Amino acid sequence: MADLAIKSPEMLDEVTPRLVQGNSTYRSLTEDISRIVEKGTPIQWWMAFLPSVAIAGMMFAMLGYLVITGIGVWGNNSPIGWAWDITNFVWWIGIGHAGTLISAILFLFRQKWRTSINRAAEAMTLFAVACAAQYPLFHTGRPWRAIYWLFPLPNTDLNMWQNFRSPLEWDVFAVSTYGTVSALFWFVGLVPDLATLRDRATGVRAYVLGFASLGWRGSARHWRHYEMAYLILAGLSTPLVLSVHTIVSFDFAVSLIPGWHTTIFPPYFVAGAIFSGFAMVVTLMTVARWSLQLQHLITTKHLENMCKVMLATSMIVGYAYGTELFIAWYSGNPYEQFAFANRALGPYWWSYWAMVSCNVITPQIFWFKKCRTSVPIMFVASIFINIGMWFERFVIIVTSLHRDFLPSSWGYFRPTYVDILTFIGTMGLFMTLFLLFIRFLPVIAISEVKGVLAQEDHVTKHGHGAHH
Repeated sequence: MADLAIKSPEMLDEVTPRLVQGNSTYRSLTEDISRIVEKGTPIQWWMAFLPSVAIAGMMFAMLGYLVITGIGVWGNNSPIGWAWDITNFVWWIGIGHAGTLISAILFLFRQKWRTSINRAAEAMTLFAVACAAQYPLFHTGRPWRAIYWLFPLPNTDLNMWQNFRSPLEWDVFAVSTYGTVSALFWFVGLVPDLATLRDRATGVRAYVLGFASLGWRGSARHWRHYEMAYLILAGLSTPLVLSVHTIVSFDFAVSLIPGWHTTIFPPYFVAGAIFSGFAMVVTLMTVARWSLQLQHLITTKHLENMCKVMLATSMIVGYAYGTELFIAWYSGNPYEQFAFANRALGPYWWSYWAMVSCNVITPQIFWFKKCRTSVPIMFVASIFINIGMWFERFVIIVTSLHRDFLPSSWGYFRPTYVDILTFIGTMGLFMTLFLLFIRFLPVIAISEVKGVLAQEDHVTKHGHGAHH
């Protein structure tokens, strides 16, 4: 393999695909990423942005209607006190997990393929958390008083003090901590690139970027402090990936409802969150690389690696499904056995089998390299995976509640138009925030990709490490 050192970059790519393709230089990288922010707003962006704003506005209209009319406009009933609201909350929180995983954990493991996708994934985390936060707030029925119920504010009425033994209270601290650390991690990574844009800007834009870049000058002292801060935040973010969705799973696991009262929920929920999060990153990145002309920076190698992660987490999730069924049978508990039989064969059988089809069967195509490297195939598969993960949350919540211990308490959930339009509206909010992000901030970490380019150029010219 030593003769690779004298071969052309194109021949080397056939053996070890480069993460930065084409004849990219430091200058061309800066130009390719900065032009997205600096050039005039394209008509295609407006064609996507205006419908997204309209859909997000529909969400605010539905929430306003909910506040004025009451929580009864949702389809929740007795015994199904949780339905689309908590289903969507858990789904959005799960989507936000891939950003921190790609940025923090892969950074600590020195995985270079994260560099072209970590910025967008981090932003996706913040936007998903913003969408998820709507549901616990408005689920209380009186969101203007939620601050007294959710946050430990000192008050004179001892009857209003929070119940810290409730996992719903744990959610508040977990999600707020996760959102805060993720925002700091995202912003710290932005600072060098904001300084790059500042140096290229003029007028008011230069002053705004100068304030946001915190006086960055690119000195050795600045880089040393930056790298230390980034490493510390990565270390703080890594346990959050495991802890946040574990705490969300406690919303269910600490109850006595058959199908919920199980210790498998924490790792099961974490694997599912990473699974759905990576699927959303693939969905967004396949569109972004095409629309922004970034195929040479967001390569099929990046997408293929994410497909491998989705395949691995799909197998973990499928194993959890099988374990749940086995333990229900092995326990000899008739209530537990009925709960799982009801999921697969009861009135909501269609949701259970949609979940299995999308989450377990669909990702198996990623065993084949042709499918892992086909952008249309992975785009469609990622959408099916996120549909399946939504159904997983729906199955866990609704099918476990709609048939209680007493047949006289059984019910059936049907979403109202307010449920449906609110959920669609959160998608509009997510897309609105993401489109604003790619329009005004660098979608790819310029400084980090330059580091990858330098390393790959060194290997190409000298052959050091090529045999690895």
